[in-house]
Amino acid sequence: MTNVYDALKERGVIAQVTHEEEVRELLGKEKVTFYVGFDPTADSLHVGHFVPMMAMAHMQRAGHRPIAILGGGTAMVGDPSGKTDMRKMMTREDINHNAERFKVQLSKFIDFSDGKAIMVNNADWLLELNYVSFLREVGAHFSVNRMLTAECYKSRLEKGLTFIEFNYMLMQSYDFLKLFQMYGCNLQLGGDDQWSNIIGGIELIRRVEGKPSYGMTFSLLTTSEGKKMGKTEKGALWLDPSKTSPYEFYQYWRNVNDADVVKCLKLLTFLPIQEINRLAQLKDQEINEAKKILAYEVTKLVHGEEEAMKAKIAAEALFGQGGAAADMPSTEISKEEFAEGMAILDIMLKAKLIPSKAEGRRLIEQGGVYIGEDKVVSFDFILTAEKFENDQLIIRKGKKVYHKIILR
Repeated sequence: MTNVYDALKERGVIAQVTHEEEVRELLGKEKVTFYVGFDPTADSLHVGHFVPMMAMAHMQRAGHRPIAILGGGTAMVGDPSGKTDMRKMMTREDINHNAERFKVQLSKFIDFSDGKAIMVNNADWLLELNYVSFLREVGAHFSVNRMLTAECYKSRLEKGLTFIEFNYMLMQSYDFLKLFQMYGCNLQLGGDDQWSNIIGGIELIRRVEGKPSYGMTFSLLTTSEGKKMGKTEKGALWLDPSKTSPYEFYQYWRNVNDADVVKCLKLLTFLPIQEINRLAQLKDQEINEAKKILAYEVTKLVHGEEEAMKAKIAAEALFGQGGAAADMPSTEISKEEFAEGMAILDIMLKAKLIPSKAEGRRLIEQGGVYIGEDKVVSFDFILTAEKFENDQLIIRKGKKVYHKIILR
């Protein structure tokens, strides 16, 4: 039986580990309780959370027990890691609402039945802390000089690091200590930008309990150029279908760069590594087959098989392969508003296909805007109701972005 550590390493999931030999041995011989933290700073998880969720699922499938810790307490402070500015302060009500949404999304990846996984909220212990007691019991174990060498703080020092953010490492370290004491959790997993915070927790457990614990970080989901994946023209690529539709989600992965396909298949699907290695041999036009498989598998994980199939059929319909494009992103315009037609640039702005009319003019000038199969050649083109078929019409931007306009 393959050790899950070897499987994660083969897929390129692991970035750093504190004690590689010990962690590998531990994962190979006993059931390990581990945790991953999610700060509910939005009302949906996004693609940036995808790798941690997949790692948790791989670990659980190998017999280990995940703890998903929702940061109801830490979110009230804000993690400075990877940030150049201080996070917006959130209310307790917003945080609790977001945490409930996270639970629903995490349950698609992790089985929480019968104690197979645990979900906790660090607000349960952080918000009731006595500040002086916390300083004496936890703060005494941290060196300010050493903390300032951590990457998450160094990057903020020039702009100004607030005292409230400076506490974040102590709070996350305390989470690890609490989970160690409450559940025997001795392994923390997180994104590679969490390395300093994880080390802080391991050191705190060693000083307070005199026992070893471990840390492992994931590779961040980036393109071959080193840019974070999951950014679209509308913002982040969310896992909530009301924020990013299954069709848009599918299309994002269908259109990733050729150089990123294999990496995404390894990190974001459960396809066997042998199948991924086969797909890695595809070149030129054949690589589109791998992209279709990636898009379908990832959409199926997040939105279910039915939605993934609907998105697949809709996407193929755009390339003349039959099916219906019912799930394509769409914008409704009232027939009254459209009575005398509407300028193409106004329609594209309304549909959020362009951020400005200047960008729309640039696209039209470059031949990148189509209505159905017809290229738009004039900035002043007025679209009238006669162009619609059954009150519907498709605008294409570039080669890959399709949007349906519906008259109501």
